[in-house]
Amino acid sequence: MLIKRIFSAAILIGLVLGVIFVDWLCGLFVTLFIVAGLYEFFTMLEKKGITTYKYVGIGVGLIIPLSIAFRFEPTKSWELLFIVLVILFLIMMQFRRRASDGVVIDISTTLFGILYVSWFFSFLIKIRYMPEGLGFLGALLLITKSGDIGAFLVGSAVGKTPLIPRISPKKTVEGALGGILFSVMVALACKPMLHFAYLHLFWLAIGFNILGQLGDLSESLIKRDCGVKDSGRILPGMGGILDEIDSLLFTAPVFYFYLSVFNR
Repeated sequence: MLIKRIFSAAILIGLVLGVIFVDWLCGLFVTLFIVAGLYEFFTMLEKKGITTYKYVGIGVGLIIPLSIAFRFEPTKSWELLFIVLVILFLIMMQFRRRASDGVVIDISTTLFGILYVSWFFSFLIKIRYMPEGLGFLGALLLITKSGDIGAFLVGSAVGKTPLIPRISPKKTVEGALGGILFSVMVALACKPMLHFAYLHLFWLAIGFNILGQLGDLSESLIKRDCGVKDSGRILPGMGGILDEIDSLLFTAPVFYFYLSVFNR
């Protein structure tokens, strides 16, 4: 299992290094991850017995990152307008149903998947397209994923105290602290990419790590509710795409708005 995990991680790192230096190619790569993540998300819900507009959700979720990647923004608040139109479209689709049972659940879960996977993860593209976006995105990936690696290594080696066993039995307090330590060390090493003061980087790393762990736990909560161990099997030894991007789903949008305020 460890060998498979290392192999999958090496492939992912190679792919990221192959696309991150070209902004539009990075955007398309993120879009592919979003499509795969949405497919896994809606498939998990189907296993729980929830009916979703799976392919409608994937189609709508595809438009969000592509519009950002190709810089299609007809209005300043186009995303808000787009979400309103999606809700109206989903409601109109209900008029074709013979029964009204499950209408709220179907609309809510489809919309949640679009926001949770597509909209949140598409902020990676927005960060990449910012001035100095290559450094910002590289730092975000390094700090967030190093926290995941640190939590796994420390938790596997010395983890004894369960963090939240009801949601994720294998996660430990020791692992969580190890993840914070790894994130802080990597953040300090990322100073040339972010140009922030060391104290600034220290607190930024802690914020990233907490958000990353919340993202990980939120996906674990969804998987436990759906009765599945992994979101998918596309990555040997690691699970699905959602299992790998979950920690970035919260850090990416927060970091984007953070940069919008503090990096003017």
